[in-house]
Amino acid sequence: MSLRRFLAAFHARNLEFLRDRTALGWNFIMPVLIVIGFAFAFATGERDLFKVAVYGDAEAHPEYADFLAMRHIQFIPVDRLEVQITKVDRHQIDLLLDMEQDRLWVNTTSANGYMLEQLLSNLTLHKQTLSGRETRYVDWVIPGVLGMNIMFSALFGVGYVIVRYRKNGVLKRLRASPLSAFEFLSAQIVSRMLMIVAVTVIVYLGTHLLVGFQMFGSYWLLLLILIIGSLSLISVGLLIAARMSSEEAANGVLNLISWPMMLLSGVWFSLEGSHPLVQDLALLLPLTHMVDAARSVMIEGSGLLDVTPQLLVLVLFSAVFITLGAKTFKWE
Repeated sequence: MSLRRFLAAFHARNLEFLRDRTALGWNFIMPVLIVIGFAFAFATGERDLFKVAVYGDAEAHPEYADFLAMRHIQFIPVDRLEVQITKVDRHQIDLLLDMEQDRLWVNTTSANGYMLEQLLSNLTLHKQTLSGRETRYVDWVIPGVLGMNIMFSALFGVGYVIVRYRKNGVLKRLRASPLSAFEFLSAQIVSRMLMIVAVTVIVYLGTHLLVGFQMFGSYWLLLLILIIGSLSLISVGLLIAARMSSEEAANGVLNLISWPMMLLSGVWFSLEGSHPLVQDLALLLPLTHMVDAARSVMIEGSGLLDVTPQLLVLVLFSAVFITLGAKTFKWE
């Protein structure tokens, strides 16, 4: 490993990215427009569908049968009261019902919570009130929008670029130089990661000034999630680009990977309450763990221990994909 050769390749890749004004501008403009659009479209934060988190076995408590049989209410079975109490406080859940101890939690500032409380007025329940500020949809969706932007930048910024190098004969010429494959790939990974981190931080700060996101956790932990998540997605692009020589084929494969992640990783909507198979498939995608960890820190105020499982999964993804990509990489 020669630091001089690594820095030369790293510098060249940075210059190439910065000189591509179209790609650079798109990385900034697209997420900003999406965030501003959602901020205006969902400014009221009102939803037609009620969401009720239910703790306990419904069959063991027949007194709640009539309520649980009501239409137009989404009942979500839960096993951790503490997490759901926070969601009620942030208006993510309209009401929390504990059938084991006949308790309910409701936010006094939530219109949906008030209506659901009236439906349960004929039952003797111990009422627990909360008064947290509403989590707007734009607060909830911003980790997903930034994660989507990171995904496209990582996959196409590494995968597509290396395939283009191979097709245009750039890799063939680099092979004749003292530059090793390890030095070249390391430079590509580090360059793309630094660009992604810089662009994401700038976009987040800029949109935060315009919209004012909720942030209950640590900014340093959020930065750590950004770095590890970016590395994981970059490693996916590296694996795709390891041997492919057709830009058209690479573009198709990258889209085949990116679209399921965009739809199943909780970018636009929560998978809570969806079919278990869909949730299991989502866990196989690195973007899911990155968005979940970032959303947990921003909205729920989670600490390092809370998001450690997601970070470990992302590190595992990175190690496996980078190893496979490096071992299968070819210059020509």
